[in-house]
Amino acid sequence: MRVILAENAGFCFGVDRAINIALKAGKSGKSATLGPIIHNSAVVKMLQENSVREVNSIEELEHGETAIICSHGAPKRIYDELESREIKYIDATCPYVKRIHNIVASESREGRQVVIFGDREHTEVVGIAGWCDHPVIIGSNEELKELENYISDREKSLSVVSQTTSSGIFWEERIKFLKKEYTNVKKFDTICNATTFRQRDAAELSAGCDAMVVIGDRRSANTRRLYEICKGICANVWHIENADELVSSEFKNFSSVGITAGASTPKWIIEEVMRKMSEEVKNNEVETESFAELLEQSIKTLNTGDKVTGIITSVSGTELQVDLGTKHAGYIPYSEISDDPTVKLEEMFKPGDEIEAYVVRVNDVEGTAMLSKKRLDTVKGWEEVEAAVESKETLEGIVIEENKGGVVASVKGVRVFIPSSQTGVPKDSPLSVLLKTKVKLKITEVNRARRRVVGSIRAVNNELRRAAAEKIWETIEVGNKYTGVVKSLTSYGAFVDIGGVDGMVHISELSWQRVRHPSDVVSVGQTVEVHVIAVDKEKKKISLGIRNPEDNPWLKFMTNFQVGEVITAKVVKLMPFGAFAEILPGVDGLIHISQIADRRIGKPGDVLSEGQEVQCKITSVDEEKQKVWLSIRALNETAAGVSEQAQGADLHDEVVAVSEEGKLEISEDTGEQE
Repeated sequence: MRVILAENAGFCFGVDRAINIALKAGKSGKSATLGPIIHNSAVVKMLQENSVREVNSIEELEHGETAIICSHGAPKRIYDELESREIKYIDATCPYVKRIHNIVASESREGRQVVIFGDREHTEVVGIAGWCDHPVIIGSNEELKELENYISDREKSLSVVSQTTSSGIFWEERIKFLKKEYTNVKKFDTICNATTFRQRDAAELSAGCDAMVVIGDRRSANTRRLYEICKGICANVWHIENADELVSSEFKNFSSVGITAGASTPKWIIEEVMRKMSEEVKNNEVETESFAELLEQSIKTLNTGDKVTGIITSVSGTELQVDLGTKHAGYIPYSEISDDPTVKLEEMFKPGDEIEAYVVRVNDVEGTAMLSKKRLDTVKGWEEVEAAVESKETLEGIVIEENKGGVVASVKGVRVFIPSSQTGVPKDSPLSVLLKTKVKLKITEVNRARRRVVGSIRAVNNELRRAAAEKIWETIEVGNKYTGVVKSLTSYGAFVDIGGVDGMVHISELSWQRVRHPSDVVSVGQTVEVHVIAVDKEKKKISLGIRNPEDNPWLKFMTNFQVGEVITAKVVKLMPFGAFAEILPGVDGLIHISQIADRRIGKPGDVLSEGQEVQCKITSVDEEKQKVWLSIRALNETAAGVSEQAQGADLHDEVVAVSEEGKLEISEDTGEQE
């Protein structure tokens, strides 16, 4: 008897992703799945052993526990309730299911009638229905024929989707029926490719084997579908959940037995079933191919391009040594493991780990086989990259190359081109700054036939910016402080990005000192500390300040200076009516033209010049208007000393006279004291 395992059997991409998300959450803290993560009790039990329990409703969540939305997805109301209660959650919905959510939500907003083909009780269908208004769910051909009871208008615009695990044959038949009955039908192919491949392999295997074994949880819709397909082709079909349900003796009279498994069936259950059947065959001395033997036979003769599984025997900084169970010693060089130069193999792998790879080159003379994990990851990566287009999931990659139009990043082993306009790098800046750096991006285009993938870093930045902006508008108040980046300069101030929102710093708020142009204080790209002066949420305007109120020079002036005090000031500006002199940085005083000299002058420039330091007296202060008046002339207004100065004057020098204002005037012509 030969035991043959279907090529596509067991976990699909979406299920594998959901379980990995749940296991990671379990390591991070208290977590619980809203319902079973997948329809497989063995997996649910495994997760419980890894600190991830199952709850049936949001009410059952404990305080501080992270909720996990399962791979089949959930209605929009679940997301809304989690957010309204401020419960942290992780979305493990399969990207292919998430795509259907987006489709029905969009079609419903446009006023079209959404029709869903699938089991109305299935979690996935319940979730899809929860993203649109008044959907019609069709679970059988009988219900399809009664569709007019729900949609009597033959001109009604219909948008049709299907449960991801539905039969492709039934899907096409039902679409043909709808198009005959209704004039405006738009169909969306939402059956998962993995489901199609699994069903195809199961059908082919059923046609060539005497008996079939279908492994999977009885609650699993895709497993039941596999059973139905096999039953329709092969006369002898068994549906089991695990190896304990297998009675190997029932198969002793068959020459060939095929085995397939649903998308929610883990690898270890498949291996247990294969092992049990192989042992039974050995006991009866019947020819068989156990799971391990099948694997060994598939790689006994190594060829370039073969997919192999081996055990790591040693790890170094430059390569992995792998035991393939053949005469060839396998090894994987660093370059065939990762494009990330920061990756340390010793931290990623350890001896004894199982690893999958592709055979790159076989050297029969030396008995070695060079393998590539990176190429295998690329194959898996294509599925994830394609799914990311629909789910709009953010992916992470390493920038490995710069070219004329942009840069290339390695994302899950797939080369993703990022146009220069989508890199987030300023127009005149070199793209080389991104080389060998980790970046987060969105996949915007995938053409597998041309092996072309396009991504955008800018889309992620914009998304983060929008989220940050929403948070800022929710919390912003006068007095709030932020760290921002100067985005642009104008003659009247600077625009500063405070994390998704731009605010205006008027030139008067840049510094306490006189500023001729904003570029004297700040430059584009500079990081600055700002505080909010005013907010207009309706007009979306924010006024910011850079100068610190605590450094207000006027406060320093009022603390350290008083009227009547003689000071030294620096002339900073000459005007027709007088001169402004700096008392301390940020505080200027006015010396009126009448107070510059003890005689009449034509203009301030006749006596003073900018930059000159002068002795003067503080004669007046307007605290409310923050103005100061100074006088040089007042220094000579000491009436008591005038006569003494006149009596002791040397008549051989200049003759001095007292003016009406009490000032001493010099008369060189008379030589007499008046």
